[in-house]
Amino acid sequence: MSEMSFEQMLEESLKTIHNGEVVEGTVIDVKEDEIILNIGYKADGIITKSEYTNDSSVNLQDVVHVNDKMEAKVLKVNDGEGQVLLTYKRLAAEKGNKRLEEAFENHEVLKAPVAQVLDGGLSVVIDEARVFIPASLVSDTYERNLGKYAGQEIEFVISEFNPRRRRIIGDRKQLLVAKKAEMQKELFARIHVGDVVEGVIKNVTDFGAFIDLGGADGLLHISEMSWGRVENPKKVFKVGEKLSVLIKDISGDKIALSLKFPDQNPWLTAGEKYAAGNVVEGKVARMTDFGAFVELEPGVDALLHVSQISQEHVDKPSDVLSVGQVITAKVVDFNGEDKKISLSMKALQKEEAAADTTEAEEE
Repeated sequence: MSEMSFEQMLEESLKTIHNGEVVEGTVIDVKEDEIILNIGYKADGIITKSEYTNDSSVNLQDVVHVNDKMEAKVLKVNDGEGQVLLTYKRLAAEKGNKRLEEAFENHEVLKAPVAQVLDGGLSVVIDEARVFIPASLVSDTYERNLGKYAGQEIEFVISEFNPRRRRIIGDRKQLLVAKKAEMQKELFARIHVGDVVEGVIKNVTDFGAFIDLGGADGLLHISEMSWGRVENPKKVFKVGEKLSVLIKDISGDKIALSLKFPDQNPWLTAGEKYAAGNVVEGKVARMTDFGAFVELEPGVDALLHVSQISQEHVDKPSDVLSVGQVITAKVVDFNGEDKKISLSMKALQKEEAAADTTEAEEE
């Protein structure tokens, strides 16, 4: 039997490898566009940048260093130049798919940053395996702008796993729905009619504002925004503003809110301030053919009948008064039970005229 040459013995001592095999190696050099591994074979293994990651912005020399240990998968035993072509990202993706399959089967909640914002949803990456979250499953409410999620770390579950068809679907919506349901349950367990709670304005409409109470929204109707009148809620309240509100009513899952706190009811002290005979100032709030309604303070209006505007005949209040005008009048009647106050400018004019006559006579 002939003796083997040194080259033959060296080759015999080296392992054999095949396409698709997973090998481990030691990094012996890192270049701008490739990583070179000693994999214990007669040729070195090469991982190009495109086979390391899908992220073109990655600098290989920043993330991989000489003497690092790496696992990779063999793509070609001989790439035509006597080197072994390897892939790192595909092996990582296979491991990632296995990880996602386990998460799918176990209903595990995953967390990852949004790698890409697409027209129809978001793309996240778990161990080089991509998960697509359709726009309809990003939130429990309609999202007009998905761009705000770029780079944001989000939680989701895998709702569909079919790597052969490249369908790995993530779902964030069901987590939000479940969380809100739990928060709603906790909220309704602790709130009662008459409680004052903190909330955040979520939306403002012409008829009221929706307040997020942390688990459910409550409606602050325009009629409950003030003891006075609110013409346009959008001029008074802003989305995101914090608010202390009174729970007026709870009906099923509907919560009615109010800013008309009982201890701030202006009618509690109106009897003293607007007693018959008092002279008061007010602002003309609105007019009808029979008179003008005068706001004495928010929540307290009084009627100035057309016959009580002047000593002279007045056909219509609008002939001599205008909305927003501040007038001085005398309270001629106060009915606290029915919350009605009657004013007279005419009576005040008579008194002033009588006083002027008296002064003239004395002179």
